Amino acid sequence: MTVTWEESGWEQLAPGVGRRRLPGWDCTAGLVAGADAVLAVDAGSSLAEGARLRSEARELTGRRVTHLALTHPHFDHVLGAPAFADAEVYGAVGLDVALAGRGRDELRADAVRWGLDPAEADAAVAALVPPRHAVSGEWTLDLGGGRQALLANVGPGHTAYDLVVLVAGDPEVVFCGDLVEESDEPQAGPDAVPSRWPDALDRLLRLGGEDAVYVPGHGAVVDAAFVRAQRDALAARFGVSE
Repeated sequence: MTVTWEESGWEQLAPGVGRRRLPGWDCTAGLVAGADAVLAVDAGSSLAEGARLRSEARELTGRRVTHLALTHPHFDHVLGAPAFADAEVYGAVGLDVALAGRGRDELRADAVRWGLDPAEADAAVAALVPPRHAVSGEWTLDLGGGRQALLANVGPGHTAYDLVVLVAGDPEVVFCGDLVEESDEPQAGPDAVPSRWPDALDRLLRLGGEDAVYVPGHGAVVDAAFVRAQRDALAARFGVSE
């Protein structure tokens, strides 16, 4: 039996499209339902959180998640991915390398540093499987019933592997990952590429246009004006010429 978006704690952004603000790090997870397939955007910070998202997605759509897009390789977005073991997983080119070997050690250390229980971090990292599908430019997913989702590699910026998801419709919805943040200033860690970040936001804005709904990796939904202002602030912050 399906439930409504409101009953489930999800925010509906357009017909068949919604997002959830997860507790702890206020990380966003997205959901796009077509007639034949269901796409999740990011997977939460642990196996338990990923499993909850998977279960809620089934309650909302009546079907399993068939596709998972990972916007970038930070623990609060990817450590729940093993809970979607039967989904086709997509990421920007190079994300598979970032989530393997030494990258796993760094991912685990980062998760624990930010407060994830070490045992939960160990379990999630051990189960993590790199994405099967690498997006180098753009990749369109046909979810059925006229529903399409465009996966676009617009980075680097927040990381070297930034993927965004554009869902056509009225309105269009753009899942931005942490290229855009509303609840705090955009976080530029050691894996950020600040000199390229403003360009990544320019590409994101060209994809979505002026009337799209933009979904940050953290915080409330914003509009194009907010994204443009954040782009300009990042350019000033990092001394990037216009």
